[in-house]
Amino acid sequence: MEYYRLIIAAYRAQQQDGSYPAILINSIDLKTVLDLIGAHDHATVTAYLLGAVQRLARAGADFGVLAANTPHMVFDAMRRQSSMSLISIVEATCEAAQALGLHRVGLFGTRFTMQGRFYPDVFARAGMTLVLPEADDQAYMHDKYMGELVQGIIQPATRQRFLTIAERLQARQGSEGPILGRTALRLLLRDVRDTRIPSFDTTTMHVNRIVEQLLS
Repeated sequence: MEYYRLIIAAYRAQQQDGSYPAILINSIDLKTVLDLIGAHDHATVTAYLLGAVQRLARAGADFGVLAANTPHMVFDAMRRQSSMSLISIVEATCEAAQALGLHRVGLFGTRFTMQGRFYPDVFARAGMTLVLPEADDQAYMHDKYMGELVQGIIQPATRQRFLTIAERLQARQGSEGPILGRTALRLLLRDVRDTRIPSFDTTTMHVNRIVEQLLS
């Protein structure tokens, strides 16, 4: 819903003739994907997501996106096999971070995102360094994401702990701010006004790239 709302708003802000973009949505089973990722069955994850993408292609889509970070662990394999072009949230975030002149940023997300290689590999090619929370903080963030944020539960105490983790990354590892590598993290932190801890929302960066493609 957040992607849909943001795409519509960004498109209409630039295409000021009253028109709307045509969007096809294939809403897949999150539990199936997370169970496969938890079992480290990347081949089946790839096949499952690729099948979902190919259904959109057959329905007439010109390009596709995965509206989530964690499934991007198999993005490269999907892109090699997809019959239509795909826009990566990781590459869109990296390009936006480069444009902002960033060099050293944190990464927040599920355990799969924080411990995966798909963010560090892309950012390293661009000459940027990613720093991660400590192991206990990673465990806390993963548990809160799966136990609260996926369920739409936003707790002030959880928000404060995430901000404390961001402060530690800034103080101890020189982070210029965390990348919010989950759509729900945008919802958790979007009302934060503490400019001492800037954060970089992957959803917004991805949406900007999607709208750019829609208008091209």
